[in-house]
Amino acid sequence: MAQERITVEAIVNAPIEAVWKAYTTPDQITQWNFASDDWHCPNASVDLREGGKFTSRMEAKDGSMGFDFEGIFTKIIPNERIEYAFGDRSAVVEFTPEGEKTSLKVSFDPENQFPIEQQRSGWTAILNNLCKHVEGH
Repeated sequence: MAQERITVEAIVNAPIEAVWKAYTTPDQITQWNFASDDWHCPNASVDLREGGKFTSRMEAKDGSMGFDFEGIFTKIIPNERIEYAFGDRSAVVEFTPEGEKTSLKVSFDPENQFPIEQQRSGWTAILNNLCKHVEGH
């Protein structure tokens, strides 16, 4: 039986165009795409089109562990929605304007290796890093 999708959300204190750019530009992705301060994202690539591939490398700063996160974009609606497949799972990223702010919602299929709450907290931490990056903190 398939598990229910996990959804994480954040309100970014920035206009939608800035949030979209941060989410889809490799130079910016490397500045926020990690869950804790002892990790980093040394490189990322984005071919922002349906059927295009994306990759990002996440690793511990001490070099003790790391992994590649990659997938294929399945739907792109600029400044509104990104859908992608990664392995046998998929995710949807929704960008919604809230006045001068942007609501960002990510829904994804959980994996079986780690507990749901650990997955939720990891993805939430990454989303919070994106907020900090875009807001200039």
